[in-house]
This record gives sequence, structure tokens and C-alpha cells, in this order.
Amino acid sequence: MPDIFGKSALLLSLLLGMSGAHAARPSDTVQAELAKAQGIPRPAVIAHRGASFDAPESTAAAYTVARDLGADYLEMDLQRSKDGVLFALHDNSLLRTTDVATKFPERKDSPANAFTMAELKTLDAGSWFNAAYPERARPSYKGLQILTLDEIIDIAEASPQHTPGLYIETKEPKQFPGLEHDLKNALSKRGWLQPVTTVSGEPGVGQGKGRVILQTFEKSSLELLQKEMPDTPKILLLWVGEGGMAPNSDVSFADSGEKDKAAYYAKQQPKDKAEFLRWLDFAKAHGAIGTGPSAALAAGGDQSYFDLVQPWMNTATHDKGMLVHVYTIDEPADFKHVMHSGVDGIFTNRASELLKFYQRPAPLTVNQLLEKNGY
Repeated sequence: MPDIFGKSALLLSLLLGMSGAHAARPSDTVQAELAKAQGIPRPAVIAHRGASFDAPESTAAAYTVARDLGADYLEMDLQRSKDGVLFALHDNSLLRTTDVATKFPERKDSPANAFTMAELKTLDAGSWFNAAYPERARPSYKGLQILTLDEIIDIAEASPQHTPGLYIETKEPKQFPGLEHDLKNALSKRGWLQPVTTVSGEPGVGQGKGRVILQTFEKSSLELLQKEMPDTPKILLLWVGEGGMAPNSDVSFADSGEKDKAAYYAKQQPKDKAEFLRWLDFAKAHGAIGTGPSAALAAGGDQSYFDLVQPWMNTATHDKGMLVHVYTIDEPADFKHVMHSGVDGIFTNRASELLKFYQRPAPLTVNQLLEKNGY
């Protein structure tokens, strides 16, 4: 297994140096040690819904390619079917990423959890990608299925070269009472709540202490996750507005005069420093080892949100002994910016590009990996 833990501090120093940053800050060593103690690579490559720029999100194609690229974590949004099966899907609605309107026209507006797993398995979760991104379309994407948590674990475990970790969000936990308990049971059943005993050498990401990271936007879910899995690393995701930190302005997007939401979000901030620190204190007090803030992207777009990775924010988080994993970054200019600001890991749809930025390129291209895996 490559020693991604022991070399991570040196790698980060080199990255910052090559991009014009000053010498590694004293806090870098502290954060590297914190990450290493948790078994979490730093800087971490978190494949957001898999390699979701290159293949339909949260499908076997996306997760298999992310694994074979060498991503540290396969990230997913967890839901529970009508008959109690845990599966990965971002949206509550099935309309955007499946053919539910054709297969179940009378129920097309029903939430995903109103369907049994057998019904969900009949849906085509790949063709939408071909229509939305014809330049990256592949005939093999047609008919890709929604995956269960067990199926994603199978993918993570299937390669002898690299076992990525799992980065699991409890999606809309109030909609799924007991989800945290169900998740604990599922992970325990598969043996993913304990490190794997290795004969020699440094364990891979998906074999060590940090093989699972739990994430949530919901304070109540963080408390439940800590109760159910106190020894598993957790991240409190950060947001400004409803369900998150109190904003510095109550002006809505409709009344703001901004032309797009990215510009609106970029101007929104926590109402004051004390509000930001309150969320850090809550995270720390309830078992989180880090936070997951959003970022304002250079080119805007629908992934550009609040600028919650300002250097003082990251320093404050580090001063409380926590890591910073920012979502969701796809472009080199933004990689450079957030790394300069002091983050410890990045959620990305383009794991191949982030790995190149971190000087950890895969030996094969995305296209080669897709073809190798039958896509």
C-alpha cells in the first residue's frame, strides 16, 4: 500500500510551495498529525457521488472509476427505501436522475423513499447523464441502477490495488427516523466499523481507522451518529440560512437583485464571528473531528455557495483541533485557492483532476478505466 499518510505533510508543503505559498505553516504539522491519528489522508480526495463528472452520479460506473483512479473516499448521500434498504441517492425526488416518470407515471412526484428497493432497481439511473452531457455520454450508461450501500461496499472492496474509504452523509435524517442506527448495523455487519488487521505496512484508507467518515448538515443527526458510532470520525457540514448558521442578511434571493444564486450566495455570511464559532463549538462538543464548509467558486456556477473557507475560519477550526473538508471543487484554480486558505481535503466530482493537482495521478486515464471496467 502506498504511504499516503506519512508523506501527506510533505506533499502539502510542496503543493503550497509550488503554487506560490509561503513555507508550510506551523498549523500544517499539527493538522497532519490530527489527520494521521484519525487515519484520514491529508490532503484528502473525496469523490463526490463517485467520479460524477465522468459518469452518472452514485452509480457503479462512477464509484468504480473513482476507486480505480485512487480516490481516498467514495462519497454518498444515504437514504432508506420503503422496505428498509439503505441506498445512495442525492435528491429526494427521482425525476432528475431516473426515468421514474416513464416507469411510474402516477407516482413520479413521490419521494424516493416511497418506493421499495425492488421498484428502485427497475429505474434507469444512467440515461439522464447521456442527455445532459452528450460529450461524455456512453451507451453503457443506459440502464445503470441505483445502488444499495452494500453494493457500494462491494465496489470499495473489489480491487486488490486500492480500497477507498466511505464518506457517508445521512440524507434528510428527519425524514428517516432511526437511519443512524440502521447505518451502524449495516456497517457493523460488513465489518466496516473496525480497522482491518494487516500483515505488514501502512493500512490503506479503506482499511484503517478512518475507513468510514460520517457527515451531516443536521445537528440532531450528528448527536445520533455520535451516540451510535462514537469511535467513527464525523464531519458537520456547514450552511448559512435555513437549517444552518444565522445569516448576516435576511434579504432573499428574489429581493437581492442578483442575477444568479452563486453571486447571491457569495455575499451571504454568518451573521458574525461568534455565530461561526458557535457552530464549531457544537461540532467539537458532539464528536465531530472536522467541518465541511462550502466555497465560492471563481467561475460561479451551481456548485458555488457561501465562502466558508476564509483563512480565519479555517484557522479557527484548526485551533479547535478539527479538520476542514470543503465541498464541491472541480477546477485547478479553485483547488489552489482553497488549499492556500488552509483546507485539509476536498470534495470533488473530478477526482482525476484533483489527484493530478496533488501529484497523485492515476496510471490510466478516465476513459481507459471506464473501458477496462466494461463501460
